[in-house]
Amino acid sequence: LSGPLGAGKTRFVAGLARGLECKARVRSPSFTLVNEYRGRLLLVHLDLYRVEPPAAEELGIEEQAERGVLVVEWGERLPAALRERAFSLEFEVTSETGRRITARAAAGAHGARAAALLAAWDAGAVVRAPARPRQRGRPA
Repeated sequence: LSGPLGAGKTRFVAGLARGLECKARVRSPSFTLVNEYRGRLLLVHLDLYRVEPPAAEELGIEEQAERGVLVVEWGERLPAALRERAFSLEFEVTSETGRRITARAAAGAHGARAAALLAAWDAGAVVRAPARPRQRGRPA
């Protein structure tokens, strides 16, 4: 997940957690780095806001991803190898109460799972983002 502070990234994770039937209240892991929520699947919520990109490579993020659903705020700080397989959501503030979320699948052979997630996102999309190939937008 990427976007400015206050764009709704943590709020989105709260909705995802609800969909996964996680009972705990979702909080931003800005200071703790990672929060876990148990539901139908384990949701691992990581926040890289305070982590410099080179340091992110030492966090064992791949191992976290193998444990369950991994959602990373400030995903642009992920190591390149992980970004190459990612399903990314970009949050944009459109007004005081409005948000736009643009979904993208990583390109290339390693992005197959991301492409499948994008197809599922597209199936429920309300508004399509223009121009770029393999992207979809939906108002938040």
